[in-house]
Amino acid sequence: MRIAVLKERAAGEHRVALTPETVKKFAALGATVAVEHGAGAGASIPDAAYAEAGAEVVSAADAVANADIVMGVVAPDPALLAGARPGAWVAATFDPFRNGALVESYANAGLEALSMEFMPRITRAQSMDVLSSQSNLAGYKAVLTAANEYGRAFPMMMTAAGTVQAARVFVMGVGVAGLQAIATAKRLGAQVSATDVRSATKEQIQSLGAKPVFVEEVAGIEGEGSGGYATEMSEEYQAAQAKLVSEHIAKQDIVITTALIPGKPAPRLVSDAQVASMKPGSVIFDLAVAQGGNVEGSRPDEVVEKHGVKIVGYSNTAGHLAADASALYARNLYNFLSAFWDAEAGKPVLDEEIGDAVRLTQGGKIVNERLQG
Repeated sequence: MRIAVLKERAAGEHRVALTPETVKKFAALGATVAVEHGAGAGASIPDAAYAEAGAEVVSAADAVANADIVMGVVAPDPALLAGARPGAWVAATFDPFRNGALVESYANAGLEALSMEFMPRITRAQSMDVLSSQSNLAGYKAVLTAANEYGRAFPMMMTAAGTVQAARVFVMGVGVAGLQAIATAKRLGAQVSATDVRSATKEQIQSLGAKPVFVEEVAGIEGEGSGGYATEMSEEYQAAQAKLVSEHIAKQDIVITTALIPGKPAPRLVSDAQVASMKPGSVIFDLAVAQGGNVEGSRPDEVVEKHGVKIVGYSNTAGHLAADASALYARNLYNFLSAFWDAEAGKPVLDEEIGDAVRLTQGGKIVNERLQG
């Protein structure tokens, strides 16, 4: 069983899908691991560390030659995988709903694409969930970036010269990223409030010491679909939420938006008028900017200033913490493949529940139900 990892080719991508730690773990299972020269440089992992852990450090072509499994952060162009075995697995993030042409090219190349974003949110797959591990870091980084852009202190400071009031931080969307954003803002000493379309998150918000801000008694507040993901809100709820947010957001110094709906553009949470209602010097961090943005006027990897308010958002927020993001991502991949490792066969054998969920292509065809029709 040969596992290959290439250097990421996507612009601005510094993460890597393998660390020396997971090289040793895969080797313990009996796998041979090959890494392209420089694959870990962006995550501060030198080639020597991979070699010391037991990996072959070679060219891209030599790494994929006869590979049974290729692991990546962002799915590579199939042209780079020409030397892999027929039907080789590629475990990576594919962004399948927006990258249909890429998925089709994998089918045409006879490769078996395994989309890590499609990992089901079930108990036994938690350690394999790359969206959660990366979102956790993204929520943390969003608050630090907002704090850096904000021209004032976060905590209350009582000094001989007078008192500095604590910053008010409002988190919109309380998934993994939102919860980490709340926790980080609290640790920095801010007054934190948060909202979500799922009423079940109230207790989570309160458990972190933040104030829940919710529309009450309006259809659509449950807002929870299968697997714990948020669904689209009813029109009535959207109108009620917009009114509540408009009143609340005008009092905030920092707003962090985190709302995403799988397979659909990011929902618009903050309008230009709401931005204009904020105090000059306020900051908004749009974690969904790469999927269209929660905030009107946000642009990936730019600081946009509107009405005296800075709007910030990265196209790859977790990638700004490449070393830790890579370590967590690599463990997710190892946990995934090792959970199905068949010692007799010397390779992983996926079951139906998780295998069918993550498998996009097989036998020259697109086979995932979520991509049909």
